[in-house]
Amino acid sequence: MNHFAAEADIRGRADLDVVLRRFYTAAFADSRIGPFFTEIAGTDLEAHLPRITDFWERALFRSADYRRDAFAPHAALNSARAMSAEDFGRWVQLWRATIDGLHQGPNAERAKGQGERIALTLHKRLAGQDASAASGDGLGFVPLAALQLRSTAA
Repeated sequence: MNHFAAEADIRGRADLDVVLRRFYTAAFADSRIGPFFTEIAGTDLEAHLPRITDFWERALFRSADYRRDAFAPHAALNSARAMSAEDFGRWVQLWRATIDGLHQGPNAERAKGQGERIALTLHKRLAGQDASAASGDGLGFVPLAALQLRSTAA
């Protein structure tokens, strides 16, 4: 699994802040998905981080008040440049690698699973009927890219 010792489990907002800063540093620098953040969205990490930390704190611990529409900014990005299964797969790979490099435990596992579910849901919603038709399984998305990318990180 991990080639080096990860810290204890994700315990709260402070740990999420570290995870998210490391993740977004990698994502911004990534040749595949970085342009979505840097060129298309022009994401200001310092402005974005408190909101995304609220999102993840709510998702993992139900302890933050997050009432924003998480889909809308992704729909806007997708309108500017379509996000492919491979883009979502790369997001999942970086998300899992970031968490694995920092934490281990039930919350870390839940965060990785939640990240994959979010990527799947976003891709399904953004691709619409095309994803369901392409997969043929009625689920709307076969995360082949995520599986392939995950297997190279293991």
